[in-house]
Amino acid sequence: MKKIIAVTNQKGGVGKTTTAINLAASLVATKRKVLLVDLDPQGNATMGSGIDKNDIEHHLYHVLIEEMPVARVLKQAPEGLYDVLPSNSDVTAAEVELLSMPQRERRLTNALTPIQDQYDVIILDCPPSLNMLTVNALTAADGVLIPVQCEYFALEGIAALLETIEQIKAEINPRLTVEGVLRTMYDARTSLTNDVSNELKNHFGATLYRTVIPRNIRVAEAPSYGLPVMHYDQSSRGALSYLALAGEMIRRQEDAPEPQA
Repeated sequence: MKKIIAVTNQKGGVGKTTTAINLAASLVATKRKVLLVDLDPQGNATMGSGIDKNDIEHHLYHVLIEEMPVARVLKQAPEGLYDVLPSNSDVTAAEVELLSMPQRERRLTNALTPIQDQYDVIILDCPPSLNMLTVNALTAADGVLIPVQCEYFALEGIAALLETIEQIKAEINPRLTVEGVLRTMYDARTSLTNDVSNELKNHFGATLYRTVIPRNIRVAEAPSYGLPVMHYDQSSRGALSYLALAGEMIRRQEDAPEPQA
């Protein structure tokens, strides 16, 4: 399973960063070597992996703008056992500076190329907007994982994201596909959750993961300790769900037909 996966949804608060962190840790538990790239200037994936975003000398900005080698910037998550390309608020400047740079959409692709073969999976945690950082992620990625909260406005914004994916696939990155759609903060006790879930099934079909991520206090608490939930409470429903997601992703990959020569 050699893949670059962008985790994105322009709607905030859907569990995007939580999914990126916990999917990384869960894939490591299946003996995969994983790199988590934090593309969000908020630096939540960095902090949630146990790395102080305010105490790092080099980060994503230096990679994208100054072309510093990724290998010089990488940190290891203390408990997660995966590598992290960290971010903090300084990366906000990269959003503006990239607009006037040559090969602006391919800066991340070019940066990851020298180290790509060292990892089984590279996970890109995108900002909650369709800006140049997200475009860089979609240009570098093989697949897109879209977390969706089962609420009234669940599909709001996904149409725009799907249009962007198709545009980048047509113009820049022909291998880009939708890896899957993930239902997060799932509460089967409510009729709204079930209604939205059925709508997602009808809209996305087999692209929708069977695994759902439940509302779980342990998942919400873990980032404040700088831990993936499986290292905070490995028996929690949240931890088991993310392990199930990793397993489902691996099975999909194994069952996928071989590309035509």
